[in-house]
Amino acid sequence: MTDSPVLQVVSGDPTPEELAALVVVLQSRSGSAEPPQPPPSGWSAHWRRTRPALLAPRPGAWQASGWQ
Repeated sequence: MTDSPVLQVVSGDPTPEELAALVVVLQSRSGSAEPPQPPPSGWSAHWRRTRPALLAPRPGAWQASGWQ
């Protein structure tokens, strides 16, 4: 592995602040700094959070629900 510089100033005399600004801009253009997140598992699926209807409408459903 060589220790060649990633950036090299070929003309001018930039200040450390200018070089830092350049590095920030180049880093932001290269993509996200965070690793990609894995896709959510089936346990967090929307349909697992929704509750089915308590009872289908039918004769005697009110008594079968436990509400007396």
